[in-house]
Amino acid sequence: MMNRRRVVVTGLGAISPIGNSVEDILESIKTSRLGIDLIENFDTEGFQVKLAGEVRDLDFESYIDKKSLRRMDRVNAFGLIAGIQSVEDSGLDLERLDRDRVAVYISSGIGGLETIEDQKTRGMKHGYEKVSPFFIPMSIVNMIAYHLASHFGFHGSCICPVTACAGSNSAIGEGYRSIKDGYSDIVLVGGAEASITPLGIGGFSSMKALSREEDKERASIPFDKERSGFVMGEGAGVLVLEELDHARRRNARIYGEIIGYGSTCDAGHITQPNSQGIYAAKAMENAIVEGGIEKEEVDYINAHGTSTPLNDKYETIAIKRVFGDRYKDILVSSTKSMTGHLLGASGAIEAIITLISMVNGIIPPNINYRVRDEECNLNIVENEYRNEKMDYAISNSLGFGGHNVSILFKRWEE
Repeated sequence: MMNRRRVVVTGLGAISPIGNSVEDILESIKTSRLGIDLIENFDTEGFQVKLAGEVRDLDFESYIDKKSLRRMDRVNAFGLIAGIQSVEDSGLDLERLDRDRVAVYISSGIGGLETIEDQKTRGMKHGYEKVSPFFIPMSIVNMIAYHLASHFGFHGSCICPVTACAGSNSAIGEGYRSIKDGYSDIVLVGGAEASITPLGIGGFSSMKALSREEDKERASIPFDKERSGFVMGEGAGVLVLEELDHARRRNARIYGEIIGYGSTCDAGHITQPNSQGIYAAKAMENAIVEGGIEKEEVDYINAHGTSTPLNDKYETIAIKRVFGDRYKDILVSSTKSMTGHLLGASGAIEAIITLISMVNGIIPPNINYRVRDEECNLNIVENEYRNEKMDYAISNSLGFGGHNVSILFKRWEE
């Protein structure tokens, strides 16, 4: 078997409902900041769902010129900005890079939904041959990855894995494997989403997936017995993954190491997770086996934890299936309690939160947690962060279509 290369994280960039920089997000974790509020992106008159986790106060033009912005959907702009932040944060010297060895793996669950809605309206009013010539490139999902590759001139593999709400975790895992197996030296990985639109909210609401709670502090409440559905979020997260020796040669700052990746499929119901948690458990187990550690060494799980009745119940079953009685000792939180559910970008934001928490010796909280659920009796980090070191952490993402993805992170020590 060929020698497997080690993969570390050397850059982070994030746009989210709890901050438009990694520093802001860390402060939000420490203050248990709620990023959910009344929707401002569109008029919700006539909608039962009124709350979402919107990106606020983002200066798009400080990153992207006006002409380019007009030719991008909001989702593309989110992804590009987070990617620019991550490369700047990494300290990469672009002039000295072998750009043929730099890949881009960026996901989205839905892509340019706002553009699709706008151009549908325009077509109905003026005729469909009058829609924008940029309609297709603004709306198709792969263009987020394209914009990043084009902006930096990266000529390695450019891929958009679309696995619904597991998408950016799939991107992280596949990017990790690309470096580990020798196909790339650096990969930009992550995801972006911008689906707080009339059609996005209406579609998820009609399938009874969204919370209709009016109190923003009781809307996104993962593992709480009173949970009633998820809250839509938006934003983007991008991580710079790098081969360890490559990072060492340039004396890069290292946030952490990726040592395991598990990916499975329930191959069952189109939206409902496997009720026994079999394949979500298998994804975690596969990540642990690849990481070469014992289950007992896992300190923390950043759960998918959507705040829907079935997801949280079945993810609890999956965690117990993997860890047995030791589930009582493993700290668990869903940071969707702060951000809402960013769909295809959720895994990236949650990976970033996990890494910066690991670096700072804290465990992120599951905020607004009040009513214990006997069916979700995990060791929840209730309401405030904890000052505790974690050496190994798992970040889970589960997507419609039965996609289960787990990433195993290791605290960095020389």
